[in-house]
Amino acid sequence: MTGVFKQKTPANILLLFLFGMLIKIPVFLHPHVPVSQPKDGPLFRAILSLLSDVGKSSSFVYALAAYILIYIQAAGLNKVINDNRMMQRQTFLPGMAYLIVTSLVPEWNYFSAPLFVNTILILVLAGLFRTHNMTQAKGIIFNVGMGIGICSFIFFPSVIFIIWAIFGLMLMRPFRLNEWLICILGMTTPYYFYLVYLFLTNQWGLDKILPYIDINLPRFRQSIWIAVSSFFLCALFILGGYYVQNNLRRMLIQVRKAWSIVLLYLLAAILVPFFNSGNTLENWVIAAVPLAAFHGCAYIYSEKKIFQAILFWLVIVFIIIYQQYSGAWVS
Repeated sequence: MTGVFKQKTPANILLLFLFGMLIKIPVFLHPHVPVSQPKDGPLFRAILSLLSDVGKSSSFVYALAAYILIYIQAAGLNKVINDNRMMQRQTFLPGMAYLIVTSLVPEWNYFSAPLFVNTILILVLAGLFRTHNMTQAKGIIFNVGMGIGICSFIFFPSVIFIIWAIFGLMLMRPFRLNEWLICILGMTTPYYFYLVYLFLTNQWGLDKILPYIDINLPRFRQSIWIAVSSFFLCALFILGGYYVQNNLRRMLIQVRKAWSIVLLYLLAAILVPFFNSGNTLENWVIAAVPLAAFHGCAYIYSEKKIFQAILFWLVIVFIIIYQQYSGAWVS
């Protein structure tokens, strides 16, 4: 299978969709119905409200919406990595890796605010990459900031990514204070329009203005299944990171910077679950994007095809066993 996704052919777009459907069958057999929570942003609560009427008659709509988001994110991440030549060849392995990574944790397949945020953050990542060596990048920088602002309206802890965006600009461009301010202005723009909306609709009040924020240690159930999933997530990340480091000298300077931004993305994503944490792993799905980027390298840079095949089938077999015998996929 890794050999198939190594090829950049149009047919792989459909194959990627079918592959994701097959390894996520329990998501459709046992749909998870999301419930609006205080930690969700006003924009996500509005989205849930729009879907509530259809969701009451068929919870399948939530599973379908979640999978569409995951597939779009897989395809989007794959395009970003290919467009920026971050691997030695054009491939569909990053998209495949994203589908596998999200299949290692049941909660990462739920229709949730953090999952929704991933779609916008991939666009922000692409925007940061585009700013390299651009003489006039103010429009893109503003859009980067506004994307993070919209993310915070969906899931407020994602506001921490404004720091990631600033560091990304530091890596990609010479220091220009006005560009940093433009990025911050872009982030505050959605808040400006939201405050105007509250004022015009006479909903002005601290309960509407102040976001829900709670800082604590993440809490989640512990089991052997979670331990093995964490092992695969970490092991493939370390292996992929080793291959990236080993090939840095062959990469262009902008590609090295791009991988640094992806690593900073992961560091920011790891901090997010400490804010508005619950007793599930939903918030950790924000880390799936940078993890999948490194996992893709673990599959493509290995010199022996047999090792790639063993690595791939080990993870797939574990996912299938996890889905069938753990009971965690029945929500």
